[in-house]
Amino acid sequence: MSDLEGLTRRLIKKGYSKEKIVKRLIQEYLDFKDNIDENTARTYARAILDECIKSDIKRVTDSFVKGLLDFNRANVTVGKQGVGCRGAGDFFVHKLIAELSETEKKAYLSPKSLDDAGAIQLLDVTPFKNQNFDKENLIIVSKMEGIHSRLSDFPFICGFHVTRAALRDLYVKGSKPISIMVDAHLGDDADVGKLFDFMAGVSAISELTNVPITAGSTLRIGGDMVIGNRFVGGISAVGLASERLLARKNIKVGDKILMTEGAGGGTIATTAIYSGNHEVVRETLNIKFLEACEVILSSNYIDEIRAMCDVTNGGLRGDLYEINYEAGCGVVIYEENIRELVNPNVLNLLEKVGVDYLGVSLDALLIYCSEDITEKIITDLQKINVKGSEIGFVDDSKQISMIFKDKEKKDILPRFRESAYTKIKQTIGEDSPEYISEMEKNIEQSALEALRKRKKIIDYVKNPMD
Repeated sequence: MSDLEGLTRRLIKKGYSKEKIVKRLIQEYLDFKDNIDENTARTYARAILDECIKSDIKRVTDSFVKGLLDFNRANVTVGKQGVGCRGAGDFFVHKLIAELSETEKKAYLSPKSLDDAGAIQLLDVTPFKNQNFDKENLIIVSKMEGIHSRLSDFPFICGFHVTRAALRDLYVKGSKPISIMVDAHLGDDADVGKLFDFMAGVSAISELTNVPITAGSTLRIGGDMVIGNRFVGGISAVGLASERLLARKNIKVGDKILMTEGAGGGTIATTAIYSGNHEVVRETLNIKFLEACEVILSSNYIDEIRAMCDVTNGGLRGDLYEINYEAGCGVVIYEENIRELVNPNVLNLLEKVGVDYLGVSLDALLIYCSEDITEKIITDLQKINVKGSEIGFVDDSKQISMIFKDKEKKDILPRFRESAYTKIKQTIGEDSPEYISEMEKNIEQSALEALRKRKKIIDYVKNPMD
């Protein structure tokens, strides 16, 4: 995919002449587009250059408008910081995003909680306050899940796994999904069939779980300014819960931690495909996680379950770090018990390609509960052919301690990025970049400036004449 607008702005900044920029854009068109002649490509290229020149905010003289359109640069790229890479760098940025999402109107479970999904009580939704139903006990849970970026060329599995992941995050909060919504963005040169195959994957999960698709949006990436066949977007979902949520803040010292079997989803499918082990993708085609949640939410011991989480962001390393941060606790985990719950073919794949299985998404369910019900949960899961076992317990250490097969005990932390599960990720590495403190300082300053800008614009909209 080629971002023609981004490329043009970059070349202008580097001081390229108009002739050289047009020539470069023509080549991009000829490389990406079939059945386009050089004259047509030149016409398009000149139009893009003209738009980029005219839209340059350096030309703006109105200071208010210029401030509105510009943004405070952190001078740290998304890739350098590891945003989206599910490690410590990603967590740092998302904590700041959560701060920016906070407004005077508070959610029942907000992004600031760093939990799997967010929620509001129906009582807080003004239009419903006079309706005649038990609104005090009804909680609306919502989730937005992004498409796995490396599954763009494999749309069915992409749709299948992103939809399953969205529903997964609703279930772990103790809610029952009621609606699926689709957001699909395709590059200008993407085949329309890619959209259909993606929707087939989405609707397969809809059919398997009896959760309807209710709305959606389909757009081109960047309109006419981006060429190529990339596919991005996401799935949002809504669920309903009553009385309480299974949130991380409910976890108590002494709770036992159970985990179900995991064969992975989008990340494992990506690892399999890009390492040439395509057959392992088959292992990811199941809804065991969702079926396990259905059993648990329908049980008579649901009140003794404190929280549930899915092993996704940064793998177990990353999830335990985030959970401990929110719950203010520590955990002791038995590595051998975890290993036995990973699908053997998936574990063999990860070991074969040199990926730490503790640092990638496994599509496994974590259950924090009282000791009294652990055996009952494990037995109930066995009845639906889902393997589960106790993997550890909660303590007050605020550390993540793992006991290995040889009884050696080590503290573990998330790496700067999740486990490198493709060749390019392994080449880039998982370690923190140099000057991390300076990067974080610049990023925090950028977030602070965005908050100030928000206040300025809110004040202007409320009092435009001031």
